Amino acid sequence: MGNSLRAVLAILTVAIFAVAVSSGARAMTAYDFNFVSIEGDPMPLKAYEGKALLVVNTASFCGYTPQYKSLEATWLAYKDKGLVVVGVPSDSFNQEYSDNAKIKKFCDTKYNITFPLTESNNVKGGKAHPFYQWVKERGGRDAVPSWNFNKVLIDAKGNFVQTFRSDVTPESPDLREALAKALPTSP
Repeated sequence: MGNSLRAVLAILTVAIFAVAVSSGARAMTAYDFNFVSIEGDPMPLKAYEGKALLVVNTASFCGYTPQYKSLEATWLAYKDKGLVVVGVPSDSFNQEYSDNAKIKKFCDTKYNITFPLTESNNVKGGKAHPFYQWVKERGGRDAVPSWNFNKVLIDAKGNFVQTFRSDVTPESPDLREALAKALPTSP
């Protein structure tokens, strides 16, 4: 997928978001947002409707990068219970490759990642992906990633639940407790 098509998809997502917010249409959920996969394919979150999401902004050169291992373990332990871990590589904190192929190779060879990864996206500021703008709208300024490996928990209805900061690991009791409540009652 070319950069111009990605730009058009991003503009359309922002436009839909703005129209929905301004028109008072039904409340948006996480499932209303679209990413592009690390392979360059469309990756609508609607494909995961009915499942809880743990959306994590990742980076290859961060002190928290070893969390990839526990994110993969969480994905494997919970995917049959209705959880999707979504990795969102980001260079918003200047610790990620600028090339999606290099990010994918790093994740594949170093951590054997099998959970879905998006292409690299901005996660903060005016150029943040629309999903992260929505997270800020739902959770306030404190919900915006302040560093890599920030975790956004979405329940099985697509609602924002809460954000966990970088130092909260995927095996943290607080995160696991919130995750258990966010899972669908029957996956």
